[in-house]
Amino acid sequence: MALVAEFDARCEHLPFVDVARALPEATVVLDPHFNHDALPLFVLSVTDGDQAVVEDVLAEAGEAGEYTVLGEAGDTRRYQIEPEESLEENLGPHIDDLSGLKSLASTDAIIERTEVLPTGWRHTGWFADRDAFDAFRDFWQRNGGFRLHRLTREGDTEPPGDGLTDRQREALRTAYELGYFAIPRRASLEDVARELDISASSVSERLRRAQTQLIEETVATTWPSLPD
Repeated sequence: MALVAEFDARCEHLPFVDVARALPEATVVLDPHFNHDALPLFVLSVTDGDQAVVEDVLAEAGEAGEYTVLGEAGDTRRYQIEPEESLEENLGPHIDDLSGLKSLASTDAIIERTEVLPTGWRHTGWFADRDAFDAFRDFWQRNGGFRLHRLTREGDTEPPGDGLTDRQREALRTAYELGYFAIPRRASLEDVARELDISASSVSERLRRAQTQLIEETVATTWPSLPD
């Protein structure tokens, strides 16, 4: 069954990170039209950003050539941008494995949304299986940084009111997907910590608190009181 994931690809040299850095209060969303030979044609949407600042940064950005304003709706302005530099010229000095980056375009995955952050890109997408997701995770762990925010299976509904925090739910889901709860265990506490980009002790605490909360909200309510 397919996976749905949201994660950060941390690399400050990715296209338009300079725009997000110059406009910390704005939401910057990128729609790249991928191909294998050169930097793609970009459509950049900027919400709550100062137009003059955006266009000044675009004028100075090495990856951006000529741009066209596609339209404006409310506080959002959309730009179509011609690439100025090739993939090799733009990212070559910063990422060793450019062939690995290009190969992600042919992975069995669909990236539905790419938000540009001051530290890199935040992807939200669908992945045919665990191997497809791992291709993205492994690449960014080797080339910059990776942080997982959400990993669910296709068709999962919103979780019931179980009293868990978002971080506890994320830790449980990640530990489960990696096989931490499997018998025999297929992943260590350190593996889960690495996936979440936090310490093993923090993972351990989150899992213990989450398990305690689930017990209190489910089976513990049906137990009779222990004898005095």
